[in-house]
Amino acid sequence: MPQEEANLRTVRAVYDEVLEPLDSTQVDKWFRQDYIQHSPMAETGADGLKCFLNWAKAQSPDAHHDVKRMFADGDYVIAHVHVVIEPGTAGNAVIDIFRLEDGLIAEHWDASQPVPAQSANNNGVF
Repeated sequence: MPQEEANLRTVRAVYDEVLEPLDSTQVDKWFRQDYIQHSPMAETGADGLKCFLNWAKAQSPDAHHDVKRMFADGDYVIAHVHVVIEPGTAGNAVIDIFRLEDGLIAEHWDASQPVPAQSANNNGVF
């Protein structure tokens, strides 16, 4: 569907322009001002996200987001991402869920788990 494809492109751009570089100056381009944040790490609203990104960049300037896969379902985009806050560590397996409205990110949820050193299977978390 064309709208789902557009939503996937928007979320990909958010990773490329906002989340990977931790660039708060790009938030207004991709997020609604009344953006709803469900992650307990950041305040709600575009300004809350900007504050979080500025803090994260100061704490972990070399953090990296490797998007493994993305799926769209109507106004929702789900991304499975390998996030490494500190280079050289295993990082976290993260699932981000974004709801889009009028071409902008309107809402966000996430779930995260550390990438384990060992697993009961050989499938890996990605």
